[in-house]
Amino acid sequence: MEKLLKLLDENARLSNEQMAVMLGMTPEEVAAEIDRLEKQGVIRGYKTVINWDKTQREYVTALIELKVTPKRDLGFDEIAHTIAAFEEVQDVYLMSGGFDVAVMLNGRTFQEIAMFVAKRLSPLESVLSTATHFVLSRYKEKGLLMNTVPPDERRNILL
Repeated sequence: MEKLLKLLDENARLSNEQMAVMLGMTPEEVAAEIDRLEKQGVIRGYKTVINWDKTQREYVTALIELKVTPKRDLGFDEIAHTIAAFEEVQDVYLMSGGFDVAVMLNGRTFQEIAMFVAKRLSPLESVLSTATHFVLSRYKEKGLLMNTVPPDERRNILL
């Protein structure tokens, strides 16, 4: 199971036939295992990593640190689920260290993200404070290099 998940995590476009060869299974066994993992909720979906900087789409990403007050008997789960329900929110993580919850958010502009934080996140009852950090450049995402510069093909010529 772990080898299959690793293959899917690295390249979800591999066919069942390709994975079967790599794993020493039949394509039918691979399909059945993937189906089982999907039904169990182990596989939650399939996503493409897109370098939005290479498109015309306006796109801003922010990491928002939240300090929150956990609810009695619910801990951080209630506030985390409330935040995760916002359509704009991409990721929500419970953190150790200087803040409690990390939120990854996408928007069209810096202003749009700032207004989301001011009007939707900050007013939540459990939120004590926020700190917003904007992503300025993506170098690597989900293990993939994003804005690589082709090597300089010019050669040094010694005279």
